[in-house]
Amino acid sequence: MSDQGKGSGSTTAGTPAPGSDTYKGWLFKWTNYLKGYQRRWFVLSNGLLSYYRTQAEMAHTCRGTINLATAHIDTEDACNIVLSSGGRTYHLKASTEVERQRWVTALELAKAKAIRMMNNQSDDSGDEEPTSQSERSEIQGTLKTLASKLDDLSTCNDLIAKHGAALQRSLSELETLRTPSDGGEKIKAVNERATLFRITSNAMINACRDFLDLAESHSRRWQRVLQYEREQRTHLEETIEQLAKQHNSLERAWREAPSIGSNTPDTPTAEQVGERHQKEEASDEDEDTEYFDAMEDSPAFITVTTTDHTQHRRSQSNLSGASGGQANDWNQEEHTMSPSCNDLAGRELQPCRRRRSHIPDKPNYSLNLWSIMKTCIGKELSKIPMPVNFNEPLSMLQRLTEDLEYHELLDKAAQCSSSLEQMSLVAAFSVSSYSTTVHRTAKPFNPLLGETFELDRLQDYGYRSLCEQVSHHPPAAAHHVMSQRGWTLWQDITIASKFRGKYLSIHPLGAIHLTFHASGHHYVWRKVTSTVHNIIVGKLWIDQSGDIDIVNHTTKETCQLKFSPYSYFSREVPRKVTGVVTDSEGQAHYILSGTWDEKMESAKIVHSSRGGPGAEGKQKTVYQTLSPKLLWKKYPLPENAENMYYFSALALTLNELEEGVSLTDSRLRPDQRLMEAGRWDEANTEKQRLEEKQRAARRRREAEVTEAQEEGHEFEAYQPLWFTKETDAITGDTTFVYKGGYWEAKDREDWSVCPNIF
Repeated sequence: MSDQGKGSGSTTAGTPAPGSDTYKGWLFKWTNYLKGYQRRWFVLSNGLLSYYRTQAEMAHTCRGTINLATAHIDTEDACNIVLSSGGRTYHLKASTEVERQRWVTALELAKAKAIRMMNNQSDDSGDEEPTSQSERSEIQGTLKTLASKLDDLSTCNDLIAKHGAALQRSLSELETLRTPSDGGEKIKAVNERATLFRITSNAMINACRDFLDLAESHSRRWQRVLQYEREQRTHLEETIEQLAKQHNSLERAWREAPSIGSNTPDTPTAEQVGERHQKEEASDEDEDTEYFDAMEDSPAFITVTTTDHTQHRRSQSNLSGASGGQANDWNQEEHTMSPSCNDLAGRELQPCRRRRSHIPDKPNYSLNLWSIMKTCIGKELSKIPMPVNFNEPLSMLQRLTEDLEYHELLDKAAQCSSSLEQMSLVAAFSVSSYSTTVHRTAKPFNPLLGETFELDRLQDYGYRSLCEQVSHHPPAAAHHVMSQRGWTLWQDITIASKFRGKYLSIHPLGAIHLTFHASGHHYVWRKVTSTVHNIIVGKLWIDQSGDIDIVNHTTKETCQLKFSPYSYFSREVPRKVTGVVTDSEGQAHYILSGTWDEKMESAKIVHSSRGGPGAEGKQKTVYQTLSPKLLWKKYPLPENAENMYYFSALALTLNELEEGVSLTDSRLRPDQRLMEAGRWDEANTEKQRLEEKQRAARRRREAEVTEAQEEGHEFEAYQPLWFTKETDAITGDTTFVYKGGYWEAKDREDWSVCPNIF
């Protein structure tokens, strides 16, 4: 066993230290028929055996835990160990027989100790309830009385057995009588012993009745005590929730109070302070919200808006109309080159088809969240069987398609002659994809393998979108969008989700590619981490945090966006996003600022200088900019959105039935449609059927792989229908790209190649 497990208070898989509570080391764990045994780091502590992929994961990610108190330990051969508890079984293998025996010894000792601790806790559980000496004395007296009654019952039982045996002997002697003269004495002895047996039996019956009455009277009292404790627990939970609300209210009041301080060089102008307060009032949620406690880094730069517009005039700007007609535009005479970056009155074109604007209201079903979530800690979200109560009636493919909510930003970017201004619009588009998530804390449906979703808006907005679930474990989706307005977007996203008890962390893996047809500019960026807080107590809320680095691989220009996590100790606007657009030489040209749930603005840099040291001693750059221009602003939610899962106008149309779609389209998924119709019980049944059907298909594929390997044949792994795996020339990653054929099949109305997944 490796020496890496050595540490204070623990041993590696060597000789267990006497009395040691922790035992660590490497073992091989069986995963599946494709990967076989994989090396894992195991930790035995406090009667629990946990494992990790590496020792570094011990600080944050447990892959699984088994309770030895209820586990069965078995050995298959010289090196194998089998642990089973409930529905879980671990097949483990040591490198040598000696190491296997050391682990078995440690596991047996830990199991025995865990059983003793569990029994002791069970015996001592009654001592935790009383809160006064009188209650303790009363319970001890009751226990003594019950014990005395049990002793009486035991004594009566012994006497009945004794007298019953004597009576039986007397009856046997009567049967052996030969002369009538002996009968009188024998009958007298039998009567005496029968009388003794009757008396003893009556005593036994009375003792049983006394014991039963006493037990029933105290049982009713204990039931009342138990009910009282339950009510106290409920009251405590309500009190904790109220304290969380009050804490949030006080924190918000404290955060707003000192914001009208003295004017320091870092303090914004009075106009900006007023705008910030107005923004906070508009974006703050109700008092049930509880925020994540994390210190955020201060910005690495300071911006100062200049008031002299005649000194720094900009020609040929495609962003000049972005302010929506404000008086401080960069150059009012040069606005004719492009329309505004975001038409606040509505979209550029009205759709040719009238689409639905509402769905059935969400039913109000109660659910015991903790009973489900407590068994899910440390597990991957995609492998947890969840009822539809935690879902929204859209699949992950449809949520991915919602990135196109503000596609017009890319339409405008395609018309830009300046690559730096184009970069600003692409950055605003990357931020806009998170605007629909601010209230969307429900989980989308995990797509089935081979499931697809198309969004054909060619006549409405000039683009066509196609998504396909290309892998199930890990879950991965491929997305391709082609626009007749001069751009193509594709992405390959794998979702890594972990439930951490208090929050749910969602890590999208994979790159997003965007190319513009006219200029050939190729942009690449990746998504940030999403976190859902207050899983157990309080109101759910979602936060986005991390950095997005957008790179134009054609011109080598970059934009770094920072999504600041919410902090108790920050006076900044919640959900803040800041960024800098730089050229290939590293010189900054634009400052981007805003929030990911409301809007983004761009300000052109006219001068930069090195400022004084910041809070951490680092020297900050001071940028002098022109007045900011609006790049993007979120559309208001539809009426009654709070009862329709907070869907946006686009999201309401995604599950609307359309003719001619593929047989694998998410719109045709039965459990999702039942949930949208409000028939959640039927949706849960249908969801279980679909998941079991998918598991059966996976088992068939694994059996075919095993059979092919045994026969020495090559077996082709699962291949998506509309996407193919390639190595990206820019990122070097293996990605799925659209290989064509879908829209041609739709024109032919030929879906014969589609599998039956529903």
